[in-house]
Amino acid sequence: MTAPSTRCGGPFAAVGRFSFRHRRWVLGAWTLLLVAGLVFGTRVFDTAAPTPKAAGSESATGSALLAAADPTSGGITALVQGRPVDDPEVRAAVTAAAADLGRIPGVGTVTDAYSASGAAALRSADGRAGLIQVDLTSSGTGTLDAASQRLKEIAADAPGATVQLGGEQVLTQQVQQQTEKDTERGEFITLPVTLLVMVLIFGGFVAAGLPLIGAIASIGGAFLALLGFTRIMPIDTSVLPIATVLGLGLSIDYALLMVNRFREERSHGADMAAAVERTSATAGRTIAFSALTVAAALSGLFVFVSPIFRAVGAAGVSVVVITVLSGLTLVPALLGFAGGKIKAPLRPEKDDGVFARTVRRVQRRPLPVALGVAGVLLAMAAPFAFAHPQNADADVLPTSFSSRAVADALDSRFPALQQSPITVAVQGDRAQAEAYAAHIRELPGVSAVSTAAPTGRLVAVGVDVRGGGEGATAQQVVRELRADRDGLTTYVTGDAATVVDFKHEVASRGPWALGLVAAATFLLLFLMTGSVVVPLKALAMNMLSLGASLGVLTLVFQDGWLSSLLGFSPTGGLEAWIPVLVFAFAFGLSMDYEVFLLSRIKELHEQGHPCRRAVELGVQRSGRIITSAGLLMVIVFAGFSTGDMLDIKEIGLALAVAVLVDATLVRMLLVPATMTLFGNRNWWAPGWLRRLHARVGLHDNQTLPPLEVVPPLPAPREPESAAAPALTGPAVTPPAVIQPAVARPALADA
Repeated sequence: MTAPSTRCGGPFAAVGRFSFRHRRWVLGAWTLLLVAGLVFGTRVFDTAAPTPKAAGSESATGSALLAAADPTSGGITALVQGRPVDDPEVRAAVTAAAADLGRIPGVGTVTDAYSASGAAALRSADGRAGLIQVDLTSSGTGTLDAASQRLKEIAADAPGATVQLGGEQVLTQQVQQQTEKDTERGEFITLPVTLLVMVLIFGGFVAAGLPLIGAIASIGGAFLALLGFTRIMPIDTSVLPIATVLGLGLSIDYALLMVNRFREERSHGADMAAAVERTSATAGRTIAFSALTVAAALSGLFVFVSPIFRAVGAAGVSVVVITVLSGLTLVPALLGFAGGKIKAPLRPEKDDGVFARTVRRVQRRPLPVALGVAGVLLAMAAPFAFAHPQNADADVLPTSFSSRAVADALDSRFPALQQSPITVAVQGDRAQAEAYAAHIRELPGVSAVSTAAPTGRLVAVGVDVRGGGEGATAQQVVRELRADRDGLTTYVTGDAATVVDFKHEVASRGPWALGLVAAATFLLLFLMTGSVVVPLKALAMNMLSLGASLGVLTLVFQDGWLSSLLGFSPTGGLEAWIPVLVFAFAFGLSMDYEVFLLSRIKELHEQGHPCRRAVELGVQRSGRIITSAGLLMVIVFAGFSTGDMLDIKEIGLALAVAVLVDATLVRMLLVPATMTLFGNRNWWAPGWLRRLHARVGLHDNQTLPPLEVVPPLPAPREPESAAAPALTGPAVTPPAVIQPAVARPALADA
C-alpha cells in the first residue's frame, strides 16, 4: 500500500519550499535590495516636496497661473529682530547683505525695510523687527544655501540682532529635512520596543528578531519603490513616513503570524523543512489574503484627483506588495537559517483561557454588550461631526522652526503683508480688475479688497473676509465669486478656495471611493466565508472603529486635548486630506484582524461546533495573536506620532487608536456579541450565491497532509550478562506517519 504524501500542495507551499531550499540566494537577494534601498532609495527624501492638495481644481489652476506670471520660483523671507530697525549698525548689516545677495547667481530682486518700495510694509509697527524678501530665479539648493548663509551672517555683523529664515523654499527644505528625521526617529523608537515585546511573546530573541529583519528589508524595498514613483508622479513629503509606517507595521504583523505558525508546526513534530512548508501553505495564504484586503482599501484612493491621494495609493499598494513578498520568501529563508533555535510552545494553548471566559460573559448578555460597545464607539466618533478642515502650510511644523516663526510673525506683526484668504486671478486690464473689485466689496462678509499690479493680462485681486480665513464666511464668499464673475474670466484661488475645492472633491468622489472599497471588501469576505451577513457586519463594525478614531483625532488636534503631552500647538482644525487617508489605511488594517478571527470561527463551525462554541473557541485560539499583532501595530504608529511634523502626528495617532479599538473592543467584544445574536444566520446567503461560492469561493478548510516523523533512536543498552552479545547498534524504527492533533485550514493560522 502506498504511503500518503506528506507534501503540501498549492503555490504558497511551493514558494515556501523554494525559499527554504535556496535560502542563501533568497537572503542574498533581499540583502542587495536592502543595501540598494539604503544607498539609493533614501534619496527620495530630497526629491519629494509638498504638493497641491486640490490638483485640477479651479484654485489649483489659478494658483498655477499666478505662479507662472511671476518669474521667481519662490523665495526667502528673513526676519531680523532684537534691535530697532533704525539702528545704524542693523541698517548697515542689512544693506550690505542685500548688496551681496544680488550678486549670487539665481537670486532675483532683494527688498528690505530700507528700500524705497519696502520701507513701510517690511517693518513692524513697533519698529523692533524688519524683513528682507529675496526672490529666487533658481530652485536649486545651491542658490538657497548660499543666500541663507549670507542672511544668517547679519546677526554676526549686528550683535544683539537675530535672524530667522522663512518663505516658500525654506519651508519646503525644512519640511523635507524634518520628514526624514521624523522617519528615522520613528524607526529608532519603534524597533527596540517591538523587539522587546516580541521577546516577551515568543520567549526568545531569535524568534523575535526575524520579524524585525523582515521589516527592515521591506522598508529598503519601499524606499526604492517610492523613488521610482517620483519619476512618474509628484510625491508629497507626507507620503514617505506614511509608507514607512505601513511597511513596518505590516511586515512585523505578517512575520509574527509566520513565526507563530512555524512554532506550532514544530510543536506537532514537524522537522524544519516540513514546518516551513506547512507554515507557508497556511499562514502564507493568510497574509496574502490580508495583503489583498489592505491593497483593496488603498485602491480607493485612486478615485481622487489630488496627487497626494494617488501618490499614497500607489506607494501604499507597492509597499503592501513588497511586504507580503518579504513574508512569503524572506521569512521562510530566515526560518531555514535560524528555525532550529526558535523554541516551540512547551504545551498547547488551552481552550479555556481568558479569551474564552470573556466570550462566555459576552454571550450571557450579547445584546447589552453589542449596544454598549456600539454606543461607546458612536460617542467617541461624535466630535468628528464638528471637525473643521483646513489647508495648513507652515503650521505643519512646530513653532520652534524658523519658517513657522516667520509665518506667525507675518500674520501678527506685519499686517500689510498678510495674505488674503481669497485671491482672484482676473484675465483683463487694470481697469476691468478695479471695476470687478468694486463689485466684490459689496458682497456680504467681505472686509477689504486690494488689487496688485498687473502681470501681462493677469491681475491679482485680494479679498479679505470677516472671521477666519478658511471659515464658513470665507467659503461662502468663494462660492459667490464663482457664481457671479461679472462677465470676466476669473480664477478664484487662495486657502479658502482650496478648502472649498478639496471638500467638493471628497464629497463628489468620496462615495465612489467608499463604494469601491466596500464592494472589494464584501467580495473578498464573501469568497472566504460564503456569507453575505458576515461581510455586511464587518463593514459596519469597521465604520464604527474608524469613526472612533476620527473622533479622537478631532479632540486631540482640533480641540487641543493632550497637545502639551504630544508636543504640538493646536491649529483649530484638521488637515483636510488626513481623514481620507486614515479611512483607507484604518479600513484595510481592520480587515487584517477580521480575516484572522473569522477564518478560525468558520473553521470551527464547519468542523461541527455550534455557533456559540465556535465563537468561543475561535476567539480563544486567535485572541492572543490578534492582541499581540495589534499591540505591535499600536507601538509602530505611536512611535511615529512622536515626530515634529503635525500631519504625521495626526496620522500616527489616528491609526494607533483605530488599531487599538479594533483589536480590543471590536474583535474581543462586539464580534462575539453580534455572532452570538445572529447564530447560524451569520452564514446565510441566497441560494444562487451559495452555488456561486461553491464554484469560485476560497475553499481552504481542508486537512493538511500527514506529517512524517522519525522517532528518536533508543539509547544503546548494556548487555545483561557476559554470555549475551552486546548490541552493535540500535534497531532502526521505520518512519511513522502521524496526523496533526488539530486539522487546521489554510487560512486559519492565527
